[in-house]
Amino acid sequence: MKHGKKYVEAAKLVDRMKLYEPEEAMDLVKKVATAKFDETIEVHIRTGCDGRHAEQQIRGAVVLPHGTGRTVRVLVFAKGDKIAEAESAGADHVGGEELIPKIQKEGWLDFDVVVATPDMMGVVGRLGKVLGPKGLMPNPKAGTVTMDVAKAIQDIKAGKVEYRLDKANIIHVPIGKASFSQEALLDNYNALVGALQKARPSAVKGQFMRSIAVTSTMGPGIRINNTKV
Repeated sequence: MKHGKKYVEAAKLVDRMKLYEPEEAMDLVKKVATAKFDETIEVHIRTGCDGRHAEQQIRGAVVLPHGTGRTVRVLVFAKGDKIAEAESAGADHVGGEELIPKIQKEGWLDFDVVVATPDMMGVVGRLGKVLGPKGLMPNPKAGTVTMDVAKAIQDIKAGKVEYRLDKANIIHVPIGKASFSQEALLDNYNALVGALQKARPSAVKGQFMRSIAVTSTMGPGIRINNTKV
């Protein structure tokens, strides 16, 4: 793969053989984010899990202390008094059965997170083929199937991010923007790693977090020393 001039110059700042301490890595990832837009900073964690086994699956969410730096649009499926609760809590869209054809037939997807009350999951389940592949299906483990829709919305707007294993047993999570301070990125990184340590499946043997890297949208990967996690 051929990289552009900016990427090549940025890559010269990174020692690919070195494992950087988290503080150094957060400072360096800001320096190599040279695009004209505010790049997203992502953490990639290769785990020792085998996602083919249910007891080694990981899925959950953590509220990052400094948020993600992006505006998140929340759709809530609710009925009764939960509609007003969702609206007053700041949901961008609230509805029920009437949204099904809009999403299924019109391809409406002007939202980033879907929250549903448990009594609406029968309705939301009909959207599985649309929402599932996009990672938008509400899930109790991620706190997006709940009767406390106000808290769910507030957490999401405050910077709640979901984590889960991909098919290669790697977890990819955004922890902020290149415009964040090094301290804010480090706080968010530590919050994520702490949440994952608590979520470690007991069935996983050996090292849980095998390697950790941080990258900006257009920048090179920076390997982090994970001997302390």
